[in-house]
Amino acid sequence: MKASAQEGRRVLALDLGSSSVRALVCDAAARPIPGLLARQPIQLRQTDDGAGELDADAYVAALVACLDDLQAAGALDGVELVATSSQWHSVLAVGSDGSAVSPVLTWIDTRARPTHAPADPAAFHERTGAWVHPLYWTAKVPWLRARLGSSAVRFVGLPDYVRGVLLGDDATSLSMASGAGMLDLRGRCWDTEALELAGLSPDAAELPALDDTPRALAPRWHRRWPALRQALWYPAVGDGAASNLGSGCSRPDAVAVTVGTSAALRVVHSSDHPPPSPTVWRYRVDADRLVSGIAFSGGGVLHAWAVQLLRLDPDAEPGIPPGTSGLLAVPLHAGSRPPGTAPPGSGLVAGLSLDTSADEFLAATMEGVALEAERALATLEKLFGTSLDVVLGGGAVDASPWWQRAFAATFDRPVRIADDREVGARGAAALALGLDLPRPVDEVRPDPEDAARMAQVRTKYAALRALTRD
Repeated sequence: MKASAQEGRRVLALDLGSSSVRALVCDAAARPIPGLLARQPIQLRQTDDGAGELDADAYVAALVACLDDLQAAGALDGVELVATSSQWHSVLAVGSDGSAVSPVLTWIDTRARPTHAPADPAAFHERTGAWVHPLYWTAKVPWLRARLGSSAVRFVGLPDYVRGVLLGDDATSLSMASGAGMLDLRGRCWDTEALELAGLSPDAAELPALDDTPRALAPRWHRRWPALRQALWYPAVGDGAASNLGSGCSRPDAVAVTVGTSAALRVVHSSDHPPPSPTVWRYRVDADRLVSGIAFSGGGVLHAWAVQLLRLDPDAEPGIPPGTSGLLAVPLHAGSRPPGTAPPGSGLVAGLSLDTSADEFLAATMEGVALEAERALATLEKLFGTSLDVVLGGGAVDASPWWQRAFAATFDRPVRIADDREVGARGAAALALGLDLPRPVDEVRPDPEDAARMAQVRTKYAALRALTRD
């Protein structure tokens, strides 16, 4: 890694993911500067009982190591702004001194079970954009408190904990608070009923303060990273919202379809749009904009599972065209995301025979993700009342031309291909810079024969999907 001289403002963009933490330097157009990237892997602890935990202090140490690497390379020189894209939904308990007294429960952790329901679930969903569900703090906070007792003084998200260590202030942003499922989206405050459901006091004293004000690095770190001494650290933005901004989907005429480990479709919009429909979540990008979407637990993880099961190369692609497998796969292998309640192990594969090949099984698995996304696309287009421009991105589809082809055929329209794998970090950088990034130019157009076959598959898939409980 070697820093090169470059004119203009520089932004340090942090990406706080569940499998790695990354720090990269972007230029004044929010473009990552080649070579100025540091990455540390993260060890996620998963168990059969539904645990999905991170060690908060080990996570901070990994981020510190990334910044040390960039400092040693001279890559932090000239950085004026620090932007952060972070995984949504994480929570941990802290003691009276702000230190972690529990692991970080990530979105993957499904052990918490709601103990109370809102008085009016539809009204709760309209206010918060969320549901009372194991994904959210309304379920996770009581679960943590029951296990930790009085040692759990307060509850914060992972990026809030990181901010507390580095900036000396563990306040949370509106974007991150909305992903907790406890924010009154219009009031931009903690929701009164959500606090009650989580067993928290009405004044939200056990939660982080809501603050979108940029802050400076705490003095204790000045000697370690002198180049960041004067930099402004902007509030963290949820990774889904950041990915939309980074792929040019910052207006309500476009949908970002992201397939990484999981998958999601999201639309950024202002507050003057209709309330979210029953299966659509809604969070905040910032004080002015919202993001609505539908997410799935099954994305690239299903490709990884299938190639491992079939003993294929990790980057294996089907050797047959989309729509020719003769199989149907409902991709609920890892369970469903809110408002669905399907547990892990709910996936289906129909049409198997003694003649089924590895190519057919892999193709059907990947088609299942595209078919599920097509259902979500129809829901979002109905909500926003328009045909949406599709931008396809994420590490899993970026690495798979076959999957890009299958998505175009399943949607039966051209799909734009995100031109940078670091869309989340780039989106956070663009937000800090006040930029509206253009959409990518490269696109994949559907092959007419692929589209005709996938239209028939869609009909069969809809019938099978109607039989599943989600």
